[in-house]
Amino acid sequence: MRAEEPQRVARLGFVGPLSPATLDFSPFWSRLRELGWIEGQNLIVERRSADGHLERLPALMGEVLDSKVDILVTYGMPGAIAARNATSTIPIVAWAMVDPVRNGLAASLARPGGNVTGLATGFQEGFAGKFLELLRESVPKLSNVAVIVNPDNAMAQLLTRDLERSAPVTNLKLKIIELRSAAELERVFDAAGRRAQAVVVIGEPITLEHMAHTTALAARYRLPAIYLQKEYVVAGGLLSYAPDFSLMWRRAGDYVDKVLKGAKPAELPIEQPTHYMLSVNLTTAKTLGVTIPESILLRADEVIR
Repeated sequence: MRAEEPQRVARLGFVGPLSPATLDFSPFWSRLRELGWIEGQNLIVERRSADGHLERLPALMGEVLDSKVDILVTYGMPGAIAARNATSTIPIVAWAMVDPVRNGLAASLARPGGNVTGLATGFQEGFAGKFLELLRESVPKLSNVAVIVNPDNAMAQLLTRDLERSAPVTNLKLKIIELRSAAELERVFDAAGRRAQAVVVIGEPITLEHMAHTTALAARYRLPAIYLQKEYVVAGGLLSYAPDFSLMWRRAGDYVDKVLKGAKPAELPIEQPTHYMLSVNLTTAKTLGVTIPESILLRADEVIR
């Protein structure tokens, strides 16, 4: 049953760290339409994108706030922090925040207490161990796994620590390789190819903005790779394991609807994901000479053939 359309015109600011084509935002906009918020009718959207250049975020947030938006929507920790730094009064709905309490975005998950609410990544201890388990199942005699990580990224730091705790359980040795710019991608994958038989790519702006190049390098160096976003698998990556980001974007739409109808971010609990997605690219597996076991295929939510 279609929701009754709100009568007033709302102004929404949508500011992201990445270029618009990098991630699939359509579930968010679809959910808003289902809830009766129609762009061009009762919803005006001010869009800005940093295109991977995080230093641009403060200025972009300022531009959008100058247009007198009713609500600000962003994603990832760089976006959430930039939004919070830009305003303490305009409601903010942030998607995929990393540990928002520890990072000062909320007093607690149950009662954020400020102007920021939305959805956290919910990476509990042991989550990253799934990456290693899936690679171990897929790659016979696996012993060394490279981890490509930007040490300046909060989510990457969190997941790397989790990987380091999980590695002894799986009898795997990690080779941490730092990546701070797109210019380093070739060097980083060359090092991974020499030091490991598989790779974990913790998705963040550098590799997300250069997704096709990242998956192509993994293929060139014959490295079975697992990623945090299914978009990598669509772009030719082997495996991904992550929260159901499409569902999380729909939930972000619910948060926007509640705020625009008068709910206070301070009183809206920050949600954590409850459903996770496993994606597999069998075409890439064939190219790499990897046989994905039936145990993984049966658990996969998406298989690209």
